[in-house]
Amino acid sequence: METLSHAKVSRAEGVQGDFRGALAGLKGKTKRQVSLMEAESWAAAMADLHSHRPWWMRRANLLVEGIRLPRSVGTRIRIGASCLLEVTVECDPCHRMDEIEPGLFAALMPDWRGGFLARVLEDGDIAVGNEVRIEE
Repeated sequence: METLSHAKVSRAEGVQGDFRGALAGLKGKTKRQVSLMEAESWAAAMADLHSHRPWWMRRANLLVEGIRLPRSVGTRIRIGASCLLEVTVECDPCHRMDEIEPGLFAALMPDWRGGFLARVLEDGDIAVGNEVRIEE
């Protein structure tokens, strides 16, 4: 995993440099183009486990903070000025999470703590500190 302060997000590639998003675009299966999770959900899982692992160990593309995303397929999320994502499904954790921290799989199961999967509707450049908002 690599943490970045900014990235390009596109319908063709998902998050630039992430082969899974690009592969999804090539296959025309964009349900899993971008993964994102809430910082507060990760913190809650870590608190349950009395642990302090960094969020990127979850292997999500994007971390959002200070906003509670609706737990609903079809939710549209605007990041920065131009990037628009649409939630396609809850991102259930895989059993590999227990390799990172015993009990992490179970700690990420409730209330969409494992995150969200989305497709890119509008390309954009995003950066740490960009506004994240829900669009109707």
